[in-house]
Amino acid sequence: MSEKKNFRSKKEFVYQTLRQQILNGELKPGIRLIIDELSTQLKVSPIPVREALQQLQSDGLVTIEPFIGARVTEIDKGLIYEIFALLEVLEIISGQAACQQMTEIDLAEMELLLRRMDSYADNPEKWSQGNIQLHQFICERAGMSLVQEFFIRIGDHWDRLRRYYLEDVSARRIPAAQRDHWQLLEALRTRNPAHVAEVIRSHNRNALADYLAHLADTGQLDPLAKDEPALSSA
Repeated sequence: MSEKKNFRSKKEFVYQTLRQQILNGELKPGIRLIIDELSTQLKVSPIPVREALQQLQSDGLVTIEPFIGARVTEIDKGLIYEIFALLEVLEIISGQAACQQMTEIDLAEMELLLRRMDSYADNPEKWSQGNIQLHQFICERAGMSLVQEFFIRIGDHWDRLRRYYLEDVSARRIPAAQRDHWQLLEALRTRNPAHVAEVIRSHNRNALADYLAHLADTGQLDPLAKDEPALSSA
């Protein structure tokens, strides 16, 4: 396959191909990943397929069980809580650091990003890409490369969740999410880490509540149990 030439190795080719198919929903949660079938489809030997599946397992996108094999990781309520909890922590860490370090030029650049996202209100896919760019921008300005790396990995899980389960409600939430983003910009301008954390926490938890309610209403997940553990308010 000619596209293999764009990758440094067959393992990278297989890894990136399967990763993209998982993220865009072509390989759905729970589907079995059979090494021999994948090696035939991708026209490679089983070795790079096996290596790629192990890397995808370390990313949390594939689950490998002894004597059973590999599957695309299921999306359940526990995973949704984990994704939102990790995003909240990472965004608070980077946001609090950024509010102390961002220059007026940085804040003006963030405002331009938000104005561009405003223009994508009727284009959920472009808006979602802008949303990722916005949060990566804040991580960069915070000078936290490790946090940014983790954010990208967790962002992949969020993107998969959004594409597979939440496209409708995600699109409907764009106006509310944008209001929260503008509030975050104003919070960053105050240089007050506690205020920044409050805005991020409120944004994250309102989104989580809306998504869980949507999944329960549409029967895609069981309704939220009364004794479901809440995210920490710390």
